Amino acid sequence: MVLVVLTAIVLYPLVWMLGSSLKAPQEVLNNMSVWPQEFTPGNYTDGWSHFDVVFGRFFLNSAMVAALTVVANCVSCLLAAYAFARLRFRLRGFWFAIMIGTLLLPGHVLIVPQFVMFKTFGWVGGDWPYAPLIVPQLLATEAFFVFLMVQFMRGVPRELDDAAKIDGCTAYGVFRHVILPLSRPALVSTAIFSFIWTWNDFFRQLVYLSDLEKYTAPVALTLFIDSSGQSAVGPMFAMSVLSLAPVFLFFVAFQRMLVEGINTTGLKG
Repeated sequence: MVLVVLTAIVLYPLVWMLGSSLKAPQEVLNNMSVWPQEFTPGNYTDGWSHFDVVFGRFFLNSAMVAALTVVANCVSCLLAAYAFARLRFRLRGFWFAIMIGTLLLPGHVLIVPQFVMFKTFGWVGGDWPYAPLIVPQLLATEAFFVFLMVQFMRGVPRELDDAAKIDGCTAYGVFRHVILPLSRPALVSTAIFSFIWTWNDFFRQLVYLSDLEKYTAPVALTLFIDSSGQSAVGPMFAMSVLSLAPVFLFFVAFQRMLVEGINTTGLKG
């Protein structure tokens, strides 16, 4: 019974948003019930074509940024984790501690110095404004994912590395033929979290994106409320529902792999 009540509390905002996407603007403000008294499905068509650019363009932008971020995080974090977990080099423990220490820094603290640095590189307002959002991920800047994969690799028996080396494998060969095939659960977990976090990211995308055609879905949703206070709340909720659909479907499709990845990574000492 307790779980049912908690589930209802968690799902209520989502159900309310779904109902509000079918309400007239006046009813959204005056009727706090979940379901509309008068269905207004036109909110979806109005929201889709509310701007000079159709909302589908924002979905494509979000999908591109999320997909490239997933690939960048999986590749870079896997390589960094392999170095920390399997290779021996000077001050390995020190650099690993520094990396873990970055988890203590709130992301908003880094926004200003990162903006100044990227502005110096010419990435802000350049021909490809997504560079500040994607390029840093190629450098294994997500310490959480590196730590997740290190924990997984520490659970892989080193005897497999020794056997591969006896067969003539180099450090790269061990990574290619032993670690990489066994790292599928950790990679899936990294991909899922990267996709969800990037798709829902708002602040960083708001900072670096200034062209309407380059906006992602979370940033475009703010345009439904203009500076004069005029708002199209019905279409805004309609597009919010559509914006949640990719995250929901992605999570449902890979839920089993996510649970498997967490069980085989984060719980290993």
